[in-house]
Amino acid sequence: MLDPTWQNPYAPSAAERQTHLDVARRFAIKRSLPVGYVVGGVAVVSLVAIAISWWFLLLALLLGVAAVLAVRRALARFEDRANNLGAKVLSGFTIAGTSRDHQRLMTVLDRLTATFGVDQVSAFVIDDAGYNAALVPNGQSYAFLVTSALMRDFELIELEGVVAHCMARQRLGVLTRESASAVVNAAPSVRRDVAGSGLTYRADEVAAAAIRYPLGLAGALRRCARQVLPPSSYFASTQYDRSRFIWFDVCGDRSTPDLADLDDVELRALALEEW
Repeated sequence: MLDPTWQNPYAPSAAERQTHLDVARRFAIKRSLPVGYVVGGVAVVSLVAIAISWWFLLLALLLGVAAVLAVRRALARFEDRANNLGAKVLSGFTIAGTSRDHQRLMTVLDRLTATFGVDQVSAFVIDDAGYNAALVPNGQSYAFLVTSALMRDFELIELEGVVAHCMARQRLGVLTRESASAVVNAAPSVRRDVAGSGLTYRADEVAAAAIRYPLGLAGALRRCARQVLPPSSYFASTQYDRSRFIWFDVCGDRSTPDLADLDDVELRALALEEW
């Protein structure tokens, strides 16, 4: 008998997506609360002083409302920074690539945006000697960034795997978590918790199932695992550590593989090759 409750394990469910979106929302609220604590603290002091004058009661009520509004404004600012991350990331790179590169990239993007239901994606080839790519929120749209080295060296089927992986992150709701991790001033361990450990592995599953060719994505991961970054690359700099979780290869500066880490490109390649 057919099971009406069956869920394809390689397709993101609505509940899975909502879980990731809720994590990002709770973190944003948590980061905004200190602003409200300051105003709320003043309100408590005012309540204690009610015995002196009823004016303090009115002041306490006003400060309580101000605390709520302050939290809401701080939350809106935080979410606005995450939602407009694309422009900030792009400002750190020089646009590169030939017209052939752009046409090749747009051919893959046009097909996969329809497959994954992601609309309004602008493509940018950025000048960097490392292999990497990222899909980043950019206001009401998205910016897809891919390095010139990746466009130069990757086969078309490998490029397709990279694009599909980035689109899968958006479908899973992971992209919202990663964007929040890139704009917060916090320790690397906090940013990793916000972005979600091992979620690139899950995005690989969803991407490979959608394009129906795991070896294309595995080949892309293999190339990333074997690359030697020059010191001039962004992915060898300290700035990369802050935004690493928005990128296809979140461990681009790792010199030796860590097969205990689900985000490691070597492990991700091995898993797809055995699929």
